Amino acid sequence: MMGSADRNGPGRPRGVRRALFTHGAAAFTHGMSALLIVLALVTALSSAVTTDRAAAADGDTVKVFVVRTAGADTLESIAARTLGSSSRAGEIFDLNRGLSQPDGGALITQGDALRVGWILRLPEDATGPDVQVAQETGVGPETVPPATPPQGAAPGDTGGQPDSATVVVPLPALLAVVGAVLLALVTAAILARKRVRSTWRAFLRQLRRLGEPARRRRRLRHRVALSARFSGDADPVRRAYAVLREFAGSGSRPETAVHAVRVDAAGATVWVEASAGVPASWQRLDAARWRRQAAADWLGRGTDATTTAGTPSPDGSACLVRVGIDQEGAPLLVDLSRLDGVLSVTGDAGVGRAVVSGLLAELARSRPEIPVTLRQGAEGGAGFALPAGLREPTEADGHRSSRDVRGAGTVRAGAVRRPVRGVVVVAGTPTRHEIAELVELCGPGGAGWTGLVCGDLPDARWRWHAEAEGTVELPLLGVKVTAPA
Repeated sequence: MMGSADRNGPGRPRGVRRALFTHGAAAFTHGMSALLIVLALVTALSSAVTTDRAAAADGDTVKVFVVRTAGADTLESIAARTLGSSSRAGEIFDLNRGLSQPDGGALITQGDALRVGWILRLPEDATGPDVQVAQETGVGPETVPPATPPQGAAPGDTGGQPDSATVVVPLPALLAVVGAVLLALVTAAILARKRVRSTWRAFLRQLRRLGEPARRRRRLRHRVALSARFSGDADPVRRAYAVLREFAGSGSRPETAVHAVRVDAAGATVWVEASAGVPASWQRLDAARWRRQAAADWLGRGTDATTTAGTPSPDGSACLVRVGIDQEGAPLLVDLSRLDGVLSVTGDAGVGRAVVSGLLAELARSRPEIPVTLRQGAEGGAGFALPAGLREPTEADGHRSSRDVRGAGTVRAGAVRRPVRGVVVVAGTPTRHEIAELVELCGPGGAGWTGLVCGDLPDARWRWHAEAEGTVELPLLGVKVTAPA
C-alpha cells in the first residue's frame, strides 16, 4: 500500500490525480492545436512576404516589340527588322509561346496571326527603331513596357495594361492559408466532437419526434387489422388445441403442462414447465420451449375449419386465447387456466386496456359461457364494456371452490391448473375493496375465478408489460408480441 502511494504521489487521491491528468492532457492538446494554427498562419504570411519581395527584386529589363499593324506585322517581318534575318522568327516564337497578352489571347502556333497591342519578347541581340525596353514584372507571361500604349489607343487610355493596385497572391501563400484554415477546422471538430455528437443525436431525436405521429397511425392501423384477422380466422386456435391433445396424459404418461402455444405454417412451438412427457416428435429449443415441424395429419386439416374458435380442449379445462403476433406474424396463444390467480398488465395504460379487451374478445369467440364481471379501479377512468357474446355473472356463478387451500393473497405457493369459471376485469389499479374481492374470487380457497387487472398488482403471478408502440412483453415466457387494437 505504501509503495502504491509513493508511486502515485503522496497525499493526493487517485481520482483527483486522474482528473488532473485528464485536464492536463486536454489543455496540452488545446495548446498544441493553437500553436499549430499560429505556425501555419506565420508560414503563410512569411511565404507571401518572401514571394512578394522576390517579385519586386525581379526587375530585369527585356527587349520587346509592340505589334502595331495586324497582318503586316508577322514573326518573320519582326525578325527581319529586329534581328536582321527572317529565319530567326522561331526564336521569337519560342520566347512568346503560350504567354498571356493584354487582350487575353496567346501565341499558340507559329502561324497564328498577331493582334494589335500584343507585346512580344525579343532576343537580347535585337536592335532597331522598333525595339523597346520593358521591365519584367516577375509574375509570368505578363510583360508590360512602360508608358507605351497600343497603337490606336486614345490618350490617357490605360485599357489592356495591368492595374498597379492589383494584389497578386502567390500560390505557395494561398496553399499555406488554405492549409491553416483546414487545420483550424479539423482542430475545432476534434475539440467539439462531444458537442457535435450531442447535437446530432438531438437532431435525430427531433426527426423521430416529427415522424412519430405517422408511425403511430401505421401501427394502429396494423393492430386494428390484426383484430379483424383474429375475429375472422379461428384456424390457429383449432390447431393450438390439437397441439394440446398431444401433451394430454394417456396411460402411464402424465399430462405435460403447456402454458403457451405458437402456431405457424411450418409447425408449432410450445412453452412447458418440464421435459417429462414431451412426445418424441418434438425437438427441444431451450429449457422451456419445444418445437415440432408441421405434419400433414394436423396442419393440412383445414377443410372442416370454421370461423368459430370454440374447439374444446382434451379435458375441457384449457382456455386458449390469442395475445398477439410475434415479429414473424405468427399468433401466440396462452392458456388462461394456467394463470392460477390474477394477470396484471402494467406499462402503457392504453395498450394495456387493448390487451385485456383482446383477451375478452377471444373469450367471447371461444368460451361465451364464461361469466365476466367488470370493476372500475382506483383511477376512476373509463371502464370496460362487456363484449357481445359474454354475460354478467349470476348467483349460481359465485359459489366457492370445494377445495380449501390455506394462504393469503391472490397467488398460491405453487401454481396449479384451474378451469376458468369466471373472469374479473379491473380497469385500473384495484382499490382495497376490489383487492379483497379479487382474493375472494381468485385467491386460494376462493371461487376459482381468473382476474385481469389493467394496473399494478404486486401479488399477481403473471405480469405482462405493455409498451406505447402497441407491443406487450410476457416475461415468464420471454417473448414480446404485437397486441390487437
